[in-house]
Amino acid sequence: MKPLVLVHGFMGGSAQWKAQIAAFSGTHNVIAVDLPGFGANNHLPALHSIGAFADWIVGELRQMGIERYHLLGHSMGGMIVQEMVRIDQRHIERLVLYGTGAIGVLPGRFETIEQSKARAKADGAKATARRISATWFADPENTPAYEACATIAEQASPEAIQAGLDAMQGWHGADLLKHIQPKTLVIWGDGDRTYTWQQTRQLWNEIPGARLAVVPNCAHAVHLEMTDVFNLIVADFLSRETSFRSP
Repeated sequence: MKPLVLVHGFMGGSAQWKAQIAAFSGTHNVIAVDLPGFGANNHLPALHSIGAFADWIVGELRQMGIERYHLLGHSMGGMIVQEMVRIDQRHIERLVLYGTGAIGVLPGRFETIEQSKARAKADGAKATARRISATWFADPENTPAYEACATIAEQASPEAIQAGLDAMQGWHGADLLKHIQPKTLVIWGDGDRTYTWQQTRQLWNEIPGARLAVVPNCAHAVHLEMTDVFNLIVADFLSRETSFRSP
């Protein structure tokens, strides 16, 4: 079975992909990573650049003997997988960029990265995890998945929180977009408070032949808010190419 590599975002973890692992394990060898400093790998030293995260994942895949794979990245993970394309493009068959953009300093973000860094230092890791993860949902108080998501976010080490914010702040990937060769799907929830439509449209317009799926009434965590819809969109893209229009 073709490997499907899932890369979580800032303060995420592999456990957030539980429903996707269940949905795709019958057709793909699903590999959900825990980035250093986050999730089950919160004991590992934090990495301070998007490129370092990309190098780490590619190294892990090579150690597992994986040469060809599909790749899906969410949020900061979407930045990381764009860097993976830069260094490992010939090994990537299909690419899903989900709730992400091509720049690290995000215009229109619910708060600036500098504000997030300052508040994380003042409030502590656990309070920061719950506060930021709440912004990922359109209605966190009435979304059952929020509590589990916040619990996973709380696993992030304080060092990883600061390092992740630094990594995003220092990254810019717009120069790569026109050179992306794998067939690409862009997924966006229309209520996303982190990545605006302008950032999503840039991915869609500048990646050659990119497909676009916009999910209404969702925020930043479509895979947790509308799990079945998200899984159907991804499954369709991985299996055939005709369901999404080109720009």
